[in-house]
Amino acid sequence: MDYKRFKENGEKVVESCSKVIVGKEEAIKLIFVSFLCSGHVLLEDVPGTGKTMLLKAFAKTVGSGFKRIQFTPDLLPSDLTGINYYNQKSGEFEFRKGPLFTNIVLADEINRATPRTQSSLLEAMEEAQITVDGTTYPMDEPFFVMATQNPVESYGTFPLPEAQLDRFFMKISLGYMTRAQEMAVISRPSSADLLKMLTPVLTAEEIKEMKEQFIQVRVHQDVLGYMMDIIEKTRTESRFVTGVSTRGAIALYKASQAKAALEGRDYVIPEDVLAVAPYVLSHRIISKGAESFEDAKKYLNRMIETIPVPMEN
Repeated sequence: MDYKRFKENGEKVVESCSKVIVGKEEAIKLIFVSFLCSGHVLLEDVPGTGKTMLLKAFAKTVGSGFKRIQFTPDLLPSDLTGINYYNQKSGEFEFRKGPLFTNIVLADEINRATPRTQSSLLEAMEEAQITVDGTTYPMDEPFFVMATQNPVESYGTFPLPEAQLDRFFMKISLGYMTRAQEMAVISRPSSADLLKMLTPVLTAEEIKEMKEQFIQVRVHQDVLGYMMDIIEKTRTESRFVTGVSTRGAIALYKASQAKAALEGRDYVIPEDVLAVAPYVLSHRIISKGAESFEDAKKYLNRMIETIPVPMEN
């Protein structure tokens, strides 16, 4: 198994996306980790920080089928899943697939849609299938939902229910660029023009191979115990109403494996766990105080710092 080539493929993805989005290499790598783990990503930030453009660039880079859905308050569940309609020529009802039937779905401003429409994504995200009028239709493979949302304090937003937040593998925030990076972006050609120039850097076979490779990365019992120490601490911490679910624990395990593989290793070290934990766990914790995602992530990091790190013998 060639983990050197695995690392090189990851670097090609980051390099390609960075042609459009400047200074967000870590966020790109985290999105790629989620994609390899067959997870889904929620990108939260204020409008205008490049969320939509980053996800469009990623979709073009991995070369999969792509559809963008603009979520609005009047969007219906059937607008996503599809409908059964009566075909007068054949005299039968036929199913017309909705935009969810593709490889990569960009759910733009997901929290502007009503909870009923938001919930229509749950079955597709968790089970890779959609049920309409009693008939179940499998999703295409790979199936990857990348959603953006404005902060919940924004006007006209509906907070995502906890059950749906838990379906997202990672929650990421881009933040503002540095002064030098922003000056470079302002003076260059438009991001839309740069996006048109992107071409896929990985084939479907390479992506499938990478998805099969990373799950073979070894996790030592001490490192696995370290993961569980973090998970259990979130469940006993007095500041948290609820801790991380078993689904979240599985996500942390898989994300650590993929992160290690992208570093060119066939084994996980505690640093891999620390690198992905804030993004995998923060949105799965319900705090007693009204905290932003960044606040929750900082508090989680402080909590993790109190947990002993396993040392190499």
